[in-house]
Amino acid sequence: MPASIKLKRAREAPARGDGKRILVDRLWPRGKSKEALKLDAWLRDIAPSTELRQWFGHDPHKWVEFRKRYFAELKKNPAVSTLRDLTAKGTVTLVFDAADTEHCNAVALREYLQR
Repeated sequence: MPASIKLKRAREAPARGDGKRILVDRLWPRGKSKEALKLDAWLRDIAPSTELRQWFGHDPHKWVEFRKRYFAELKKNPAVSTLRDLTAKGTVTLVFDAADTEHCNAVALREYLQR
């Protein structure tokens, strides 16, 4: 049974229960230092492609199609196995910078990993 996969915005303070903190955005969170984020890794290649990210634009009306396209990208993405290995070893927190905490790549990625 895989450990829990948590989600946390980059604007939220790190906590002891976060486990491994993995930044899953292609772009570094604006105004945040490495020290402030306390990351264990930055898997920028697990983020949606630039084309998909720009097409989606965090539009909730495009969410269903975004997930479908992102899952298709993830099926071919070697970074998924790296992330699966980390989740098998304990709690992982996917760190992201989107303001919408329901319609972002980290939410879709957690869903994909938990399937």
